[in-house]
Amino acid sequence: MPDPASSTASPTKVQVFLRRSVSTVLLWAVVIAAMFSNSHLISDGVFVLMIATLAVAGLAEFYGLAAKRGLACFKYSGIIGGMLLMVGTFLNVTGHLGMNNSPARVNDFETSFLILFVLGLCLRQLFAKDSPAGLTAIAVTLFGLMYVPWLLNFIQKINFFPGVEGKYFLLYFIVLTKFSDMGAYLVGSLIGRHKMIPRISPGKTWEGFAGAVAVSTGASLVFVHFFGSHMAGMNTLHAVVLGVVLSTAAVVGDLIESLFKRECGAKDSGSILPGIGGVLDLLDSLLFNAPLMYLYLRHILTHP
Repeated sequence: MPDPASSTASPTKVQVFLRRSVSTVLLWAVVIAAMFSNSHLISDGVFVLMIATLAVAGLAEFYGLAAKRGLACFKYSGIIGGMLLMVGTFLNVTGHLGMNNSPARVNDFETSFLILFVLGLCLRQLFAKDSPAGLTAIAVTLFGLMYVPWLLNFIQKINFFPGVEGKYFLLYFIVLTKFSDMGAYLVGSLIGRHKMIPRISPGKTWEGFAGAVAVSTGASLVFVHFFGSHMAGMNTLHAVVLGVVLSTAAVVGDLIESLFKRECGAKDSGSILPGIGGVLDLLDSLLFNAPLMYLYLRHILTHP
């Protein structure tokens, strides 16, 4: 008779790493294949469908975490708002709503949308028959929209950035972020001894953090060596700076999501992705890195 305990034993670190790697590679392979397709219908259509799906799923998971914590929110208003924000930005950056060569125009759209969204939430609360937790609901709903769809929107703004081959910058930033995650996990698992912030994430170590920076910076140098000719303004110095900055931000983003999950008593944000957990577990480091990559691209690499 097999031992019942052995049949439910926790997976080893190698098994967890393999599951995470397979799920990550398969998902991003679809996104990257669509990005580099010669057909704009495929490259743009699959891209916006995938990015909007991730935003909606991640936002639903965030509101689910808030519910576990007992925090009120306007879940469906937030999800609809997140979808409209993603689609509206896509239509702006692809020129379907007029000019598509002005980053400022896209930022103005997002600012206007967020203002209207806040006003809409306030009106919803004003006419609600019974909602004693209105202030909390408005705050949680708005934060969820900004934490997931708004931050994820920077991926669109990188991909369609005017005057450059944005898909290479997008691929670059995804590669660096995922190599940071990989370096942190592998080095932390092998030699990690000194905990970073055990009250938030007991598994994160300073050795893992060093591994994240080293592996991500190495990946940055290799990527720029082979594809730097497609990346306006990029050179070895920028590759090193971005390797350090993006790997550090990736670790911070992971810790922030761990803080949310720990406060809500959840191990993962969901269970949709084998070996990873939920969509937020996949996106946590990307959410923090996307705006940094965009700002670096706009104000340093392409600054006149």
